[in-house]
Formats: sequence, structure tokens, C-alpha cells
Amino acid sequence: MNQLQFIALIAERDAIRYTPAGMPIVNAVLQHRSQQMEAGIARLTEFEVSAVAAGEISGRFHQAPLGGMYQFSGFLSKKSRNSKSLVFHIIDFSAVPDSSI
Repeated sequence: MNQLQFIALIAERDAIRYTPAGMPIVNAVLQHRSQQMEAGIARLTEFEVSAVAAGEISGRFHQAPLGGMYQFSGFLSKKSRNSKSLVFHIIDFSAVPDSSI
């Protein structure tokens, strides 16, 4: 199973573009920060992840305010066929009330 869900803010976002087949795509960078428990010890977790929204969700994602806090769900995949880098594919997202990331 390849499912990922986390709360993050939209740190960067490119303009909407279209594939040769006409599918809308938006690339972005998401930032996450939280405290997690590991082996009974609180640990600060911070990361940035490259993300992509394709198809119907790309329009809604493109209109979401930069810096906005959202709960994202999706999956990880290689950036391209021969790449070792991962990108988060956004399947859905919803606004989260103001809180610290």
C-alpha cells in the first residue's frame, strides 16, 4: 500500500501547465513541521516535499492560498522513470484551522 497523509503548508507553487494530452498539472513544494513520539521520546519532525496535483484537483490546488495550512492525502512515486527522487502526488486536500505545523 502506498498512501501518505500529513498536514503541511504550501510553500511554493508553479503556474498551472498542461501536458501534451491536455491534462492540467501544478507542481509545488509542501512544508511540514510537527512533534512525533519515537521510542518514548518527543522528536521534532520537519521536511519539505516536492508535490504535484494533476487532473481535476489541480484547479482547486492552484487557487489555494500560498502559506495556507492543509491536510493532504496522496501517494509517493518517482519523479520520472529513471529518477531516484520522490514526488508526492496530491489526491485530495482540505483546509486545516490555524495551528502550528
